[in-house]
Amino acid sequence: MTQDATQAPILDAIAFNADGLVPAIAQQHDTGEVLMMAWMNRESVAETLATGRVCYYSRSRKGLWRKGETSGQTQHLKELRVDCDGDTLLLLVHQDGVACHTGRRNCFFLAARDGQLVEVAKPEIDPAKLYGSHA
Repeated sequence: MTQDATQAPILDAIAFNADGLVPAIAQQHDTGEVLMMAWMNRESVAETLATGRVCYYSRSRKGLWRKGETSGQTQHLKELRVDCDGDTLLLLVHQDGVACHTGRRNCFFLAARDGQLVEVAKPEIDPAKLYGSHA
């Protein structure tokens, strides 16, 4: 996807790391719930700004990852924010369904309590229903 000239000031303000990536935190726009963290590159940021549908960069697949392309659990951008150093993004999104590949609403379902990690949220949907096999 080609970059829109109006995106240049935004993209130029982002301090991508040596691998060309920047961490992006997705937060539900109306409740403040932190949903997930993923990576974005210049192309995925440009696509997200152009389409309004959140697109990340998958390090394992080495390519663009359009959130929900296989699961149907899409994210729609409400606002993109760049932190004070330009090296982290906050995506205020509307999340359709669950955000985590484990079938949970968000990826932060393990809490450190009394020296252990404790599950604080159960899956809302079976990952096999999202992806056709167990995640």
